[in-house]
Amino acid sequence: MSQWRQLTREGLWSNNPALVQLLGLCPLLAVSGSVVNALGLAIATLLVMVGASTTISLLRHQVPSAVRLPAFVMIIAAFVTCAELLMAAYAYPLYQVLGIFIPLIVTNCAILGRADAFASRQPVLPAFVDGFMMGLGFGAVLIVLGAIRELLGQGTLFSGMALLFGPAATNWQLTLVDNYQFLFFILPPGAFFVAGLLIALKNALDQRSATRARPATVTPRSDRRVRVTGTIK
Repeated sequence: MSQWRQLTREGLWSNNPALVQLLGLCPLLAVSGSVVNALGLAIATLLVMVGASTTISLLRHQVPSAVRLPAFVMIIAAFVTCAELLMAAYAYPLYQVLGIFIPLIVTNCAILGRADAFASRQPVLPAFVDGFMMGLGFGAVLIVLGAIRELLGQGTLFSGMALLFGPAATNWQLTLVDNYQFLFFILPPGAFFVAGLLIALKNALDQRSATRARPATVTPRSDRRVRVTGTIK
């Protein structure tokens, strides 16, 4: 149980690919202009990471070390192609919006790095859990970043969800400010700014947690100085 708890904590928080490893920043910053874009890329990345990690763990004894990385790239590319075809079949409008960033999942260092560092050295079940948690952590940061940028840049939340969920999601949009647009948060500089704030917030929370967990220093009784005042007669 402690192993699964550690994998969950690492993927979601302590070793998050986006906030700690700082991998996959190109799609993270480019696609997170709205919640629907971020959610679509997050689902695709999660499927690829889980499938690639599980497959690489299954084949870890059959792949020679000399061609390890090219083989891993081919496996990742196969799952990216599957995710791309699924999105083109069931969410074609969103597939058109995301464009080149779906095939670029192949070059996401978070997937390849984790596959080489963990999945290629572990059994199938831990590799599956690690891939799922790392993908979930990356997707969570992507969605939070998209929500903040959409809110600050357009004054809305969940706009355009019909691109992913069809006509049934047309009325999901929440308009918090009418006729509002802040171009800075829509463009890439706003993505850098919000991502930096999220990283700073995580570091501050970690530091506060470490301070609370640190035991209080108690001065030994023998080292205490006692000040005695009196009147000399």
